[in-house]
Amino acid sequence: MTQIIILAAGKGTRMGSELPKVLVPLNGKPMIQYLIESVIATNPQHQPIIVVSPENKEIISQALENYNVKYAIQDKQLGTGHAVSCARNYIDSRAKNIFILNGDHPFYKIETIREFPLQHKGIVSMITVVLSNFEDWRSVFYHWGRIIRGKNNNVKEIKEFKEATDEEKKILEINPNCFCFNKDWLFKNIDKLQDNNKAHEFYLTDMISLAFSEGHKIEAVSIEPREAMGINSPEELSIAESLEKK
Repeated sequence: MTQIIILAAGKGTRMGSELPKVLVPLNGKPMIQYLIESVIATNPQHQPIIVVSPENKEIISQALENYNVKYAIQDKQLGTGHAVSCARNYIDSRAKNIFILNGDHPFYKIETIREFPLQHKGIVSMITVVLSNFEDWRSVFYHWGRIIRGKNNNVKEIKEFKEATDEEKKILEINPNCFCFNKDWLFKNIDKLQDNNKAHEFYLTDMISLAFSEGHKIEAVSIEPREAMGINSPEELSIAESLEKK
């Protein structure tokens, strides 16, 4: 059994909005609503958990009042790893795996949300995107983390853009921050995350290098760029609106 966590604590500052980022309208509908509708359409066995900040819980819960979800609070903006750790006490005891999505990624297909957790084996699986280049609308992916592969082409880490070398920034396989973890392993190890990076945040992506260092194989499933697109700026919103209409 799998429980879904949706990260939605971000503010709308970069979007130029007073709304929480996930409530910024995409063609007239809050962007998180696209994702929630796709999640609910898979008939999840456990209520999805949405991680929100104290400031945006009320407005997000009002916007999603017609959906059967529950909320965990991230009291401080300390990164994606910290956000996931804030949800641990809300996890159904029967859940074996944890599927993590970002609330500002509206285009995930129902089939992906249903099938990806079913394919999950072992400790951690992840979704990646392989690009042909960063030109045109694909420029929205340029500042995403890069997938670093090692011996036998196995995934060994995710290098966040801020931490990447110029050579690593040329890598065309990128991270949309969508993972499926074994629940027990995740919450046994998530407190090992460190914030010794340029953003001083606890990156969920560092769980990949931790799993690799323990000898676990990280399974990777690639999806089309359009499906994985996230929205972090007015420019990206404009691109997403044009794609959603196609």
